[in-house]
Amino acid sequence: MIAIIGAPGSGKSTVGPLLAARLGLDFVDVDEVISRVEGRPISDIFATDGEPYFREVEARETLAALAAGGVVSLGGGAPLTPSIGQALDRVRTVWLEVSARTASGRVGLNDATRPLLLGNVHSRMVRLLAERRPVYAAPADIHVVTDSLHPGQIVEQILVELQGLPEDTGIIETSAKETGEQS
Repeated sequence: MIAIIGAPGSGKSTVGPLLAARLGLDFVDVDEVISRVEGRPISDIFATDGEPYFREVEARETLAALAAGGVVSLGGGAPLTPSIGQALDRVRTVWLEVSARTASGRVGLNDATRPLLLGNVHSRMVRLLAERRPVYAAPADIHVVTDSLHPGQIVEQILVELQGLPEDTGIIETSAKETGEQS
């Protein structure tokens, strides 16, 4: 079980499936799952129901994906949710770090699909990265700066660093409280 975290534009959705393929694991992009489950883009969820509702759905879908295993790409803000942050402490976590300049170029200057970046993307990205850097760093077993690397190089670096980590199952036990089941 490997969780991939990082800011928008860090490469999570690109690197995740490549890493999963190399490891022979399933890949899940939580943002794609949320859009599919809700039947609408994330930007519509934010606009219609607000960020608190989105974060509830994100927590539910992220915890389910982490419990299922494989390689899971989390939304950029997911690690800020306490239950997700705790879950990340129990799995192999890869932090893909990116500079504000590179991230802004990758997501585009007018990306309406990323509600927290609307407006001046670069200045919002600078603020967002400053706020989130310690949250991303805390659970990270592997840290890769992606600015000057191609996706294949990022995957290679992750694979090398995974070999250096002690053996661990990386399985999350989902409690009855989280799943709504009665014990």
